[in-house]
Parts: sequence; structure tokens; C-alpha cells
Amino acid sequence: MAASIPLPRTEELTFAADGVALRATLHLPAARRPPVVIGCHGLLSDRRSPKQTALAEACTAQGLAFLRLDHRGCGESEGRPEAAASLAARASDVRHALRLLESRGELGARVGLFGSSMGGAVCLEVAGGRPVAALVTFAAPVRSLPLAPAEPPAGGGRGGMGSVPMEPFDVGARLGRVGRILVVHGDADRLVPPSHAREIFANAQEPKRLILQPGGDHLMSGTHHQREFVREAARWFRRFLLPDLPPPEG
Repeated sequence: MAASIPLPRTEELTFAADGVALRATLHLPAARRPPVVIGCHGLLSDRRSPKQTALAEACTAQGLAFLRLDHRGCGESEGRPEAAASLAARASDVRHALRLLESRGELGARVGLFGSSMGGAVCLEVAGGRPVAALVTFAAPVRSLPLAPAEPPAGGGRGGMGSVPMEPFDVGARLGRVGRILVVHGDADRLVPPSHAREIFANAQEPKRLILQPGGDHLMSGTHHQREFVREAARWFRRFLLPDLPPPEG
């Protein structure tokens, strides 16, 4: 008798990374052994980011699992506020999340990464060190910028981090090692200039795609930009995480 297809559901998870307890929400689709996407939020945000929540729902509707993670020092995760401004610490969070997901037998082997703003830089750092099946970034900086004063909390993120200095970083050397990447950026982003998106795209391996949203800002305030992003990001993940399925219509 064939095994029944599981119902879609979400799980609230707690796991350790470098001795710190991290919280995450795992969205599971109505599918057996689905591939999974890990979402990385921006500097002052958390896993309740509207972009991540909308993308998680779109991915699960297409048969992909999605992990929304609170980085250390953010949201419901433990950790000192200054750790939240460290790209190295956030990259370690993602690597621990990868090991957690690899230990769950009900998930498939293919993994994708999504990162918004500083979360995009984190994904570039991680993907530059180990292969991932697909990568999507939005408004990702290649190197550290004075992001904190200009990026307010989104979706209930922890406040008061504007005074925490960002640990300097530069992921430029990683760009030539990443591929299967969709780069999305607002061409009116005054916090992370669109030149960063062009640099990522120019140096990444094929296959790759660049979407510059006309008039788009750093927070993706326009609803039409939000719809475009969710649609195209979900399609990108489906293309590389579920390559045996035909592309969606429309």
C-alpha cells in the first residue's frame, strides 16, 4: 500500500548554534521528501519579515519546504545584540541550520538559500563555501555599509540595534564560486546601491539572472515589486530544487 502524502504544516524549532539557542519556523508542504529553502533576514529584522513569510507560503504551495530562521540576537533567538551584526556569526547560524535539516529524514537533499539585505550577504558567504542548489538575494550588499541607522525593524524586529556597529565584511571573493543565483534589487535603493547587485551578477557563475526593480527601494515598499519578487523567487527555487517538474504556468 502506497504511503499517504503528508498534509502541509508548520513546526516551531529550537536548535543550538555555537552554544546559542536559535528559533525557527519550518514550513512543510504536502509532499514526500521535499527540498528545502533557508531564509536569512536583514540586519534589524527577524523571521517574521513579510518578504520571508510570503515567499515561504509561495514555496510550500509548489512543494518546497522553507525554514524561516531568527539569527542570534534577533527575534526569539538567544544571543547578544552585537553578535547579530556579525556576518561570520550569522553564517555559522545557517551552517548549523543546514546540519539540522540534513538530519531530518523526511526532507530531500537539495537546499536553496534566500537572503534579504545583510541576509543576502550571509547567503553569498555560505554558498561560496559549499554548493547549494539555488540562491536568491534581495538588496544584498557585497561589503559592509552603515546599514543600521537607515534600516528600521520590519515585522516586529528587535529595536535598539542602530547603535550596534556592524562588523566589517566583504564577500566579493565569494562571488565567483556561486551560481544558480537570482539577484533582485531596487534601482532606487539609497541604502545599498544597485551597483552591488550588478557586481554580484557580473561575477557569479551561470545560470544567473538579474532583476532591477524600477523605482524599487531597500524595503521593497511597492506591492507590485513584492508580487514580482515572490513570483520570480518561487519560480527560481522550483526550477533548480524540483528540476524534474515542468515550469509553472503563467
